[in-house]
Amino acid sequence: MHPFPHRYVIQARSGSEGPVTLSSAESPDIASNSPPEFDGPPGYWSPETLLCSAVGDCFVLSFRAVARASRLAWSNLSVQVEGTLERVDGVTRFTRFTTHAVLEVPAGTDVEKARSLLDKAEHICLISNSLNGESVLNAEVRVASA
Repeated sequence: MHPFPHRYVIQARSGSEGPVTLSSAESPDIASNSPPEFDGPPGYWSPETLLCSAVGDCFVLSFRAVARASRLAWSNLSVQVEGTLERVDGVTRFTRFTTHAVLEVPAGTDVEKARSLLDKAEHICLISNSLNGESVLNAEVRVASA
């Protein structure tokens, strides 16, 4: 890992109408727009869905790291993040991010260790740790049949 601080730079470009093009060095562009909940067209990523995606992506990558360090064998991790956007004291903001995680592990795996590592991944996720909204983890460990 590189020493801190890390800096991440993106560019956002748009005309007066239509999608916003998001770009970053060495990454493919992403088209973004207002979500349908804010009267935007369907079929685009939005700042809201990108934020929830960042929470889910960070959770998965954090789990990979802690599972590798703990030598936990696993085959699949499926994550769904639900962000709750509310109006609080006249300000619209995310108040909660609920992560639903389903981890598949081989037969004979210590299920409690797997659950503990899911909790640890949620605890160390730098994206969740950077947000004001409450972070909640609902985790399930499924053991593969032998």
